[in-house]
Amino acid sequence: MSLKHRKTKKVHAPVLSLADQARKNGQHAGYDAGKEEGYLRGRANYIVNCAQEPLPFRQLHVLYVSSGKGFPYSPLDEAIMATLQGMVAQVTLSDPRQPVSEIALQTRPDLVLVLDGMDIPIEHIDAIRQAGIQTAIWLTDDPYYTDMTLEIVHHYDHIFTLELNCVELYRQSGCASVHYLPFAAFTNHYFPITTPSPLKRDVSFIGSAYWNRVYFFNPIMAQLMSHNTVFNGIWWDRLPDYTAYGEKIELGRWMSPQETNDVYNGTKIVINLHRSHEDDSVNNNHLKIPPASPNPRTFEIAASTTLQLTDARDDIARFYKPGVEIETYSSPQELLDKVEYYLTHEKERREIALRGLERTLKDHTYGKRINEMLTIIFP
Repeated sequence: MSLKHRKTKKVHAPVLSLADQARKNGQHAGYDAGKEEGYLRGRANYIVNCAQEPLPFRQLHVLYVSSGKGFPYSPLDEAIMATLQGMVAQVTLSDPRQPVSEIALQTRPDLVLVLDGMDIPIEHIDAIRQAGIQTAIWLTDDPYYTDMTLEIVHHYDHIFTLELNCVELYRQSGCASVHYLPFAAFTNHYFPITTPSPLKRDVSFIGSAYWNRVYFFNPIMAQLMSHNTVFNGIWWDRLPDYTAYGEKIELGRWMSPQETNDVYNGTKIVINLHRSHEDDSVNNNHLKIPPASPNPRTFEIAASTTLQLTDARDDIARFYKPGVEIETYSSPQELLDKVEYYLTHEKERREIALRGLERTLKDHTYGKRINEMLTIIFP
């Protein structure tokens, strides 16, 4: 038979069983997911390793007085202490339980820097100032405890507050040197991991169940929990249907920075919802000063390279471009809509997370904040 008349035998692909087809689809999905995560980790690692602008080193001696409150304030103390030690010639460490004024008079630092200041006897600060040593306080919880902070700020030379709306309050009360200085990301605690995270979550929220959060989340809790979602913090048994969510709510567990960073790295979307200034059950803010500024968690989530959905505070755009470096919401439904969107738009989610990391390392580290503080005090 000539080649012209020879029939070509058709080869049929083997018919896969439903189980084999599902397995094949799973392999493709796993490959695609691994490729996406690998790209995210690689890009994040590149951003972290890019040269950052060097910060000035100062021939100063700083006496740092910690909050003395333990967790969750201790990570802030650690961040500030470690950062100071790399930026000034000498750091002496103290806490409110020690005779701070005696230590200051013996060591004669250029600056006594106090975090929070709620537990230190104010006569220590007065004695230090009378000896001609400069003092500064960095307030941790404005505007929620302004009833108490208004009583102590007058005893310091310099006041630094993380809340924009408190600057004018302290100035009007007679303080001459008041400055807006939010907290930041401590990159020893919060950073993108280079290997795939052992945790795999769609959505996470870490924080206490203040009543405003309970009221906000309750109408959409079922929809949020339909994804691989986990909430962590105290008081979440305040939710009417708390028992329906089982292990999806880790109740009462305080998480270390390392554990928190692991959760952030293993989550596609981390929700940030600030507490309310009108909750008299936990606040001491009889003036009802509204907050405008982002909380420390804003910078920590961004430093971990995950998409952050945060409630739209007035001053957020000073720090991150909404829709570019961070994503915001103003209602439960908008939050839910954006969760649904970004869980199905991997590229957009990934790029916002990477841009948020880049902005954080450029502008929102403790090195940047402390350099700004020292430039104000020692111009």
